[in-house]
Amino acid sequence: MAYGMRIWGPDGLLQVDENSFTMRVVHSSLVTGSNTIAFQTISVPGVTPENATAFVVPIGAYSSLDKQLETEVISGGVNVYSYIRGRGQYSNKTGITMRLIVIRFY
Repeated sequence: MAYGMRIWGPDGLLQVDENSFTMRVVHSSLVTGSNTIAFQTISVPGVTPENATAFVVPIGAYSSLDKQLETEVISGGVNVYSYIRGRGQYSNKTGITMRLIVIRFY
């Protein structure tokens, strides 16, 4: 092993090593919807739909009238939608501000 970390459990069995699946937050920022049927692209170098996921969470009080932003990981970034994809003309648009968190799997 050239480098890495190994962790053994109380039973003496290897629990985590340099070949174990890990993940980490690679991006966190505030995003605000546009109140229109539109999306914004946030650049996150190195992410793809195969190695990352993204989600948004409220940053303060959140009422039942507020609508959720929707995320989509693309190669090199994340699209954040102010509406429900596939039903843009029927969905409620939102201008809410939420925290975008992007996780990359290794």
